[in-house]
Amino acid sequence: MPEGIVTVDTAAGTLSLGDLTVPCTIGRGGTCAADAKQEGDGCTPLGRWPIRAALFRHGRSAPPQGIKLPWRWTLPSDGWSDAPDDPAYNRPVRLPHGFSAETLQRDDMLYDIIIVLDHNMSPPVPGMGSAIFFHLWNEEKPPAKRTTEGCVAIKRDDMMRILPALEPGMTMEII
Repeated sequence: MPEGIVTVDTAAGTLSLGDLTVPCTIGRGGTCAADAKQEGDGCTPLGRWPIRAALFRHGRSAPPQGIKLPWRWTLPSDGWSDAPDDPAYNRPVRLPHGFSAETLQRDDMLYDIIIVLDHNMSPPVPGMGSAIFFHLWNEEKPPAKRTTEGCVAIKRDDMMRILPALEPGMTMEII
């Protein structure tokens, strides 16, 4: 594996960083070319996405000792715009918000840890996909039911092993 790259092999269902390879899951719609990604299609966009920051839900997760990524706690008012007609599309927003937005503090554990990927953020193109994150999967569900809405997800223990190795400037390559 190239240094500084987290590789997601969608055919094998694995995520690799250096010598570590763990199972992962992707979108319910499979994969798609980044330029074909559409809001709500459930596809995980192929390509190389810069890793920007980490978000943790206080009381349910915590940054590991020595974390190198910029990070912050999420709040109950944290959301992420998924409305293509919103001027804040594919950006963090405060809830309630005048447009459709995902809440970053979910009832389940999926967003207890979020790694923000720079997919369609520089700048965002309305309708080309929002909130493509690297997050936790629901370990209570059987593997076939752990798909995401387009994100990449892994189990909590594996995330805690990978987090200390993530650094600013790294990318996630989805192939």
